[in-house]
Amino acid sequence: MTPAEFNSWLASPRRRPLVMGILNVTPDSFSDGGKFPDVKSAVDAGVAMLGAGASIIDVGGESTRPGSESIAPAEQIKRVEPVIQQLRQAADCIISIDTGQASVAEAAIGAGAALVNDVYGGLDDLTMFARIAALNVPIIFGHMLGRPRDMMSKARYSDVVGEVLAFLAERIAEAGKAGIRRDRVLIDPGIGFAKNALHDLQILRRLSEFKPFGKPLVVGVSRKKFIGTITGQSDPADRVFGTAAAVAWSISNGADIVRVHDVAAMSQVVRIIEAIQTETA
Repeated sequence: MTPAEFNSWLASPRRRPLVMGILNVTPDSFSDGGKFPDVKSAVDAGVAMLGAGASIIDVGGESTRPGSESIAPAEQIKRVEPVIQQLRQAADCIISIDTGQASVAEAAIGAGAALVNDVYGGLDDLTMFARIAALNVPIIFGHMLGRPRDMMSKARYSDVVGEVLAFLAERIAEAGKAGIRRDRVLIDPGIGFAKNALHDLQILRRLSEFKPFGKPLVVGVSRKKFIGTITGQSDPADRVFGTAAAVAWSISNGADIVRVHDVAAMSQVVRIIEAIQTETA
């Protein structure tokens, strides 16, 4: 998918589901930290994910796993900028930058990224919304409370779905005030971010309640802790089948983009669900 095709997809009232491949160029991400120690290995992995069915490659230079510490923007840029530049040269594709820092987002866009994935919903860097409005690029608003190092201590809700919906509504309103176009906003309920397994399950069961926003819905369930809790698989790499079930549920209940590690397998899941929905072989 090219940037022009992605913009058409955003504007379409009937969007086909897309797969976003995870490309963490970090030493400490929960599942793939340290897997791509240099630019070439990261770019090769991104190209392979595109060949396996990904429409978007999400590049991140800071781990947001529970308990992780913040990484300075300059270090994030050092990690992601050459990967994005070379991946964009290798393929005419959509690259997103996974960051909560406006300076990192701007550097990534300059390097060739076309989408910002902010799991903090604009609250990590309060200049993010103004910068995104100036850049006029799409942005994904995620839901998180606190920061990765302390977010799990904040996983307390009387109605997790209602509270996440209210958070996203407030973020959408603030984005509008900052000048971000409404058709440039995607939303993510933040599975695993300041949420325990029960909260994640409640969000997934009520996923359709996020559709009235009229925004593309991004869901990231890949290898998450709730899957390990249910299946007993402590190693994230062993959660592929659990991830497949959660991805199938998500697409069936309104997800427009699923963010995954195992692109080839999850692309098959998405294609089958889409075929069932459209009765198209």
